[in-house]
Amino acid sequence: MIDRIGLAQFLRRRREAIQPEDVGLPRGQRRRTSGLRREEVAALCNMSTDYYSRIERMRGPQPSEQMITSIAQGLHLSLDERDHLFRLAGQRPPPRGADSDYISPGMLRIFDRLQDTPAEIVTELGETLRQTPLGVALTGDLSVYRGPERSIGYRWFTMPQTRELYSPDDHPFLTRLWVSGLRSVATLRGPGSRAAQLADTLLTRSAEFRQTWERHEVGIRPNEVKRFVHPELGTLELTCQSLTEPNQSHSLLVYTAVPGSESYEKLQLLSVIGARPRMTVTGIA
Repeated sequence: MIDRIGLAQFLRRRREAIQPEDVGLPRGQRRRTSGLRREEVAALCNMSTDYYSRIERMRGPQPSEQMITSIAQGLHLSLDERDHLFRLAGQRPPPRGADSDYISPGMLRIFDRLQDTPAEIVTELGETLRQTPLGVALTGDLSVYRGPERSIGYRWFTMPQTRELYSPDDHPFLTRLWVSGLRSVATLRGPGSRAAQLADTLLTRSAEFRQTWERHEVGIRPNEVKRFVHPELGTLELTCQSLTEPNQSHSLLVYTAVPGSESYEKLQLLSVIGARPRMTVTGIA
């Protein structure tokens, strides 16, 4: 059962405790509110200000699991705080660990400070959870996929246009990299895991995946320099630095270019060009 009073009080206290700069927002010169405004929280949670305000005012319907998840992520709650929020809302907390899409507050705080850099947060299956604006400009919005298509490894073998994002010279290596990585995760998580299910699906859908899988390669590491192909800018050679959050098995990937290089100049143009179209199963959207 929902605890409307406890839910409203908890949300208000968490909102008041967060400063705009903590979540990548400008403070402004005329701010009188302690912490975030309701409209700022609503924007961070991808919901209307009216909907969020009604929850804080102990009105409206019981929030759905999806809405509570959005609020918890928008307020940068810890896992314990997230679970507490779910219980106040009369919902069962979602599972923790590798199968969770919940991003830790620490990783989000770093991510929020990278808005002028291509960066993304991914799961151990290569599912993109968040991208910076320049990340979207570089590769398109990869967070919109659903089901197995969320995984870059799955799209690599079932959506040929996915390979257009990368230099053709790197395709053979990337094929081995995705298979090696999936085999390692499937072994780590065991039969019945999402990784094992993804491997089983690909074994039935892709002859190339089956042939590579039969080589039993593990331990292949990604190259430090990745070569992306942009439809307007051409090839960009970017260094990839990663930060891993072990409890959730998420990685923050940050892409930079050598100052003064051609790729560095192209990165400066990305923010002007903006987001590229999203790829679909049948082609470029």
